Amino acid sequence: MERRPLGATGPRVSAFGLGCMGMSGMYGPSDRAESIATIHAALDAGIDLLDTGDFYGMGHNEMLIGEALREVPRDRYLLSVKFGAQRDPGGGWLGFDARPAAVKTALAYTLQRLGVDHVDVYRPARLDPFFPYLTVAWVRVLKWRRGLASCPSRAHRPRSPS
Repeated sequence: MERRPLGATGPRVSAFGLGCMGMSGMYGPSDRAESIATIHAALDAGIDLLDTGDFYGMGHNEMLIGEALREVPRDRYLLSVKFGAQRDPGGGWLGFDARPAAVKTALAYTLQRLGVDHVDVYRPARLDPFFPYLTVAWVRVLKWRRGLASCPSRAHRPRSPS
């Protein structure tokens, strides 16, 4: 599998990633066993970047991925997670929330559902017009430094303003 750098300073990842949204009913019915087999087949094929969102299936997608990866060594994959989209109990869209407290809470639940101590890429699903994006990025860095989640050496690091 061809590998490429993720951004200018990020880790090298497989040229193809596996988007997992469809594994949680976002496009219609999904099959748990088939979804887990797909994740394992992707890893076996050298795909090491898995993409999800905390709102895919209202958390179901992260729990499914966590189940699939339970016995897989953490250094065999990278997790990319989108956060901030708000959904109602019926799955309808309510809006977006990128306030620092919401980001902190969302990450805590994400780590629990995935069963990991860190995610490799954590990004807003949409830009929140009421909360500056760069502030969201710095909240992420401060959160790692305060110990809510570990920040491995391969994680993105803040850049100095140019």
